[in-house]
Amino acid sequence: MCLAIPGKIVSITGQLDETFRQGKVSFGGIMKDVNLCMVPDASVGDYVLVHVGVAIGTVDEEEANQTFEYLRQIGDLDELQAEGGTQQETKI
Repeated sequence: MCLAIPGKIVSITGQLDETFRQGKVSFGGIMKDVNLCMVPDASVGDYVLVHVGVAIGTVDEEEANQTFEYLRQIGDLDELQAEGGTQQETKI
């Protein structure tokens, strides 16, 4: 099954070249570098769905928080921490 995890964009780099547009995304406080080339209109503060390190779409904050909470309840977020993300904040 393919799974996309919602996260909040906290910073964007490489904005001049959409192909290599990258950003820092917070997943419940765990920070990851994410490729943003598939969401060219996304900006800091937006919520994106991320699959294997690539943002594949945007969602609103309510949907992102609800989905993230479901994933937390079933224990599917443990591997985010195992992959070495940097923890900074407590809410997406």
